[in-house]
This record gives sequence, structure tokens and C-alpha cells, in this order.
Amino acid sequence: MSISRRSARRSVRILGVAAASAALTLGVSGSALACNINDFSAEATCDGTNGVINVKDIDASGTSATISVFLESNGGDAKQVGAEQTVKGSREGTTVTFSEDWKPNAEYRVHVKVDSGKIQIDKDITPNLTTPSTACKSEESSSPSPSDSATPSPSESASTPAESDSPAPSASESSSTAPAGSSDNAPSPAVGDSNLAETGANSNTGLIAGLAGALVVVGGGAVWFGMRRRGANSGS
Repeated sequence: MSISRRSARRSVRILGVAAASAALTLGVSGSALACNINDFSAEATCDGTNGVINVKDIDASGTSATISVFLESNGGDAKQVGAEQTVKGSREGTTVTFSEDWKPNAEYRVHVKVDSGKIQIDKDITPNLTTPSTACKSEESSSPSPSDSATPSPSESASTPAESDSPAPSASESSSTAPAGSSDNAPSPAVGDSNLAETGANSNTGLIAGLAGALVVVGGGAVWFGMRRRGANSGS
């Protein structure tokens, strides 16, 4: 069975379209995996009380890149931050860190250089990195303020009442001792011999005798009432 020219041409056309599609797909995927400047980003953050600049590479091809960071001043490089660092990107992202005590609203230029076969990059990350408006907090500036404001007030308040309370007892002692010194020149009787020298007017003998008499009267009344009640019960 012979193949007509029309069928052969159709088959060749189909094969050509398929090859072109495959080449286009490979070209797109290759360009997607190729390293480019858009795979890099920079950020200024704080590591505790220290400032750092982080550069992240999300190049899935893992191509090696050299990162340099420069502090900008008046449109030029004022200094280089640390030494150059090499990074190999990944799909999840690989980060390199530069220690820098950055100031608020400072500007840094981050340069990326790649020299790997067909891939050639020698560009800056745009726009330049601008640090936050607030610097990293230091322990020295944060710790003294609460302690200084809290300590003086309790110590002063605690010391004030102590001084105000101390004169009170001394005044009372002086007032209590004053009458003793202002007594007459006549000798006062001894405390233990006062009841023996007196006639008994100040003793408790009269009070005890009165209580005894009252108890006797109450007891006699109780006996009389009991006998009367018993006689009434026997008579009935």
C-alpha cells in the first residue's frame, strides 16, 4: 500500500509542530530555572540588639552568586559592609547575613555577581535597601529607665514614716517621767510596805466582807424557800 504525497506532507507537518512545541517548552523551562537578578532580595532586621542585613536567593538552579553590601552616602559608596559572601540559591530560599549596626533610614546598595557559563549577572538589587525608621533597641537604654524611676519613691516613702514615728515614743517617755521628777521632797513610802503602814482604809477587807454577807443572805433565803416548799408538798 503506497502512501500518497498529501499524507506524507501532513505527517511531516505534524512532526514539525511537535518538535517546535518541545523546543519552546524546553526553552521556557530553561529560562525559568536560569538565575537572574529578580531571584535576590535584601532586608534590614534586628538580631536581638544587633542590626543585620539579610540577602535571600530563591534561584532554584542553585547557581553560585557573590553578594556585596555597601553603605551609601550622597549617592556614593561610603563603606563596604563586611566581606563578600557566596550563596547558592534554592527553591525554598537561601539567606546570607551581614552584621551591620545600621542607623534608621540609612541606604545600602546590594550587588550581585554571577559568572557561571552562559549566566552572567553583574547588577545591583533595585531599588537600594532602606533601613527601618526605628533602630534596634539596646539593653543599656531600656533597663535603667524602669529601675531608676521605681527605686527612689519607695525608699523615700519608707524612710519618712520611720522618722515621724520615732519622736512619738520619746515624747511620751518624757511626759511620763516628768511627774516623777516634779514630786514633793517628802520621801514616798515603799511600794511593798504601803498596805502595812496604812490603817486599812485602802485595803479590800470591806469589799470581801460585804460579798460574804450577801452570799450568806442569799443562801439563807434559798434554804428557807426550800423548807417552805417541802412543807407545802407534805401538807398536800
